[in-house]
Amino acid sequence: MPPARAPRKTPAVTYAGWVGLLLLFGLLATAIWLFTTPKAIPYSQLLTLAKAGRIQRAIFIGDDRMEADLKPDALDSKEAKDAQLKSRTFQADLIPAYNEKLTQILTDAGAEVEHRNDPFAWLGNTFIILVCVAAFIVIFFLFIFPRMRDSMGGPFINNYIKSPARRYDKTKASVTFNDVADMENAKSEMREVVEFLRDPQKFQRLGAQVPKGVLLVGPPGTGKTLLARACAGEADVPFYSINGAEFIQLFVGVGASRVRDLFKTAKENAPCLIFIDEIDAVGRMRGAGLGGGSDEREQTLNQILGEMDGFQPTDMIIVLAATNRPDVLDPALLRPGRFVRHITVDRQNWQGRLAVLKVHTRNKPLAADVDLEAIARQMTGMTGADLRNLANEAALLATREGKNKVERIDFDRAADRVLIGPKREEVLSLEEKRVTAYHEAGHALVAWLVDEADKPTKLSIVPRGRSLGVTMFLFDEEKYHRGARYFKARLAWFMGGRAAEKLVYQDFSAGVEEDLRQATKVARYMVTHWGMSDRVGPMSLPIGEEHVFLGKEIQQAHDFSEGMAQIVDEEVQKLLREAEQTALDLLKQHRDLLDRLVEQLLQKEELSGAEIEQVLNPPSVERNNEAITAVPR
Repeated sequence: MPPARAPRKTPAVTYAGWVGLLLLFGLLATAIWLFTTPKAIPYSQLLTLAKAGRIQRAIFIGDDRMEADLKPDALDSKEAKDAQLKSRTFQADLIPAYNEKLTQILTDAGAEVEHRNDPFAWLGNTFIILVCVAAFIVIFFLFIFPRMRDSMGGPFINNYIKSPARRYDKTKASVTFNDVADMENAKSEMREVVEFLRDPQKFQRLGAQVPKGVLLVGPPGTGKTLLARACAGEADVPFYSINGAEFIQLFVGVGASRVRDLFKTAKENAPCLIFIDEIDAVGRMRGAGLGGGSDEREQTLNQILGEMDGFQPTDMIIVLAATNRPDVLDPALLRPGRFVRHITVDRQNWQGRLAVLKVHTRNKPLAADVDLEAIARQMTGMTGADLRNLANEAALLATREGKNKVERIDFDRAADRVLIGPKREEVLSLEEKRVTAYHEAGHALVAWLVDEADKPTKLSIVPRGRSLGVTMFLFDEEKYHRGARYFKARLAWFMGGRAAEKLVYQDFSAGVEEDLRQATKVARYMVTHWGMSDRVGPMSLPIGEEHVFLGKEIQQAHDFSEGMAQIVDEEVQKLLREAEQTALDLLKQHRDLLDRLVEQLLQKEELSGAEIEQVLNPPSVERNNEAITAVPR
């Protein structure tokens, strides 16, 4: 005999549907009752009709309500029209204190008066209220409540703890490794990850295992997220992306629940890739910094650690992450078994910048005078995002002027806008322009005269951004080791503007603030970090200049005695005074070149590197190699 089948349960939605249908009929009946009920008029208009003898029959219902009929010829009377009556039968609201008086008036007018007691008269209004409240509750739970969403778009309760990770859609415009210029080492590492997911037996044949976590490290804008998108475009497996800040919510435990849900989804679709952008938002070192850590963030981090390499690890899930602050990540996150492989995505050299420019200008018509190699060599220190912005700004400037192609001058103007800032509307007087010109010319002349210093490539006294003028330098990016001679030369050209103002005007302007700040920072690093001071010697004396919320220690400023702090200040002051004196001596010795450069700058307002060289390179001038002395080894 087959087992008895369990009775089928009626879904909750069916019950709700029946309740909603009954309430719909209740609302319909209520509407019919309201429309068929005679109109109620106020007591004052009832009293007017009674005194005028227009009422034929009146029925008192309780103490506060009355139904009445007008006489056959009273519907067209003035009193009935004032009360806006459309039929002979109507209702009125009574005032119990005046019912006896009203009864007397109606009796004297010849109306039939009747009194009734209706104990259920209150049920009409109560029924309407109950039906409306019940209808609102049903509509809320059937239609409004399921559609309530939190900030990530999920249902109000269930999806609040679900992971907001987005699955990569290959049907849209995808990015491949061909779209990532340069970064060959990083791309080769990522290709290995993709190949493992495509053919894991190839690696497992010899017992090899691809790291479960790959951390992309580099400054902002260098292409870490682009590299992850390219990996998603190349891989034939599901790819989920999420930002580290999306785990953290107001309530403790939500972040850990979202991590569990993310890895649960990944396990169901394994093999797959997970990309966590800005992982330092959730992976910061536990208990570090001022005030300790957050319970929610630490629980979320603990859950990530357990999912990546816990009691039940998964081999077919690879986690990619990106950050520009690897120094603040928790050590447990970087140990073998988790993010053991670190890929550095740094700023490119000029060959890399050239490749990036070719990628970002392939859809832009370029004029014949555009030399991408020259532009790439000049844009030292620019990241991929900066170069994309540069190409876009050049195209925008060409579009504003109605050009059909992007010209070299558009790239030059775009570089000024990106590096220095847009032009300001201030109109400087001739004297203010001259002060600015001497300041910027002082920087350029000192840098040109000192052999170890970087050479100026542009001078401008056009107000841009936050400055009234600017001196741009070409840095030698192929040189990685810098000695004391270079940094002393750099201090000298930092002081060149102040020295020029002192030489010409015997005074200083407030425009030297940024120069002094940069010079003091370099001098302090020379003394405390690089051992370039005879009195301090080969010691590292870290100064607590980092953000205390991100570092491991918050008492770095007290790692040495007060006496050593005084020696550091004296050595920094000595370096700065020597640099100022060096700049002043050079400018006094070549005052004619300084004046000549200022006159050219006042005429043209902007000078290129070639124009600066033409002004400062007469045959009689020799470069000063003895002005900066090296620290004895």
